[in-house]
Amino acid sequence: MLAIAVAVCGGAGAVARFVLDGVIRSRTSVRYPVGTTVINISGSLLLGLVTGLALGAVISSDVRLILGTGLLGGYTTFSTASFETVRLVQGRRYGAALLNGVGMLVVAVAAAAGGFALATLMGCS
Repeated sequence: MLAIAVAVCGGAGAVARFVLDGVIRSRTSVRYPVGTTVINISGSLLLGLVTGLALGAVISSDVRLILGTGLLGGYTTFSTASFETVRLVQGRRYGAALLNGVGMLVVAVAAAAGGFALATLMGCS
């Protein structure tokens, strides 16, 4: 049953990513993958929060798996970010590629730490 819940939530996360990326693309005109950046940073923040809640025993390990591995695993897309970084390099947009490849990773890790810190401030871990 847990595997089914993870799979269903993974699908829901992928749909959420698809919809949010489409909305962002329709509202921006820059040639930088803003949608993927927003998705990966927000997903990392939420995963940090979920992890903090789980470590503080606010949510069970099953809920952590469903939300973290399922929903947020389907929502975030670092493989797409890697592909987009390669495409930026191919287009000789080296600054954008560096920002996308390294910048997003640094900010995503900071966002995950921020989510975890938020759980800690809430007294959850």
